[in-house]
Amino acid sequence: MSVDSQSTITHAPDFINLSEKFSGAEQQNINNLLALLSLNDIDLNNEANAKQSSINIVRFVDGRGLACPMPLLKTKVALRDVATGESLYVVATDANSQADIAAFCRQSKQTDTANRLLLTINSVTNQPTADSISSQRFDTIYHFIITKTDSN
Repeated sequence: MSVDSQSTITHAPDFINLSEKFSGAEQQNINNLLALLSLNDIDLNNEANAKQSSINIVRFVDGRGLACPMPLLKTKVALRDVATGESLYVVATDANSQADIAAFCRQSKQTDTANRLLLTINSVTNQPTADSISSQRFDTIYHFIITKTDSN
């Protein structure tokens, strides 16, 4: 995927790109969620690597309102369509999702899988009260940006 086929997120950290494969409504929804993140949400161990190359989000999993283990299961399914060097953005409201998804990414590094998963952003934010999902309000959102990396 060329850089020309990417649109840059303006409210999130400068190095996050959003694929144009998303519809306008999906892009707006993702932009609103990414705007909740700040530069301080980036894992300091990965910050230098992240600034050197853009994070290209090509898939999105909205796990808000889903109970564990559904956000993790949807994450695993979505990762099938993510190529090496591309990223998946996941949001969830179930606190157990944070431990589940982080453990899943750690496990990928310990096994002999072809593509390891780099958890670039693992953050918790509060959602603005004006946004609602199916007439329910969730105060806490867990954000994950998972990048497939080459194991070599």
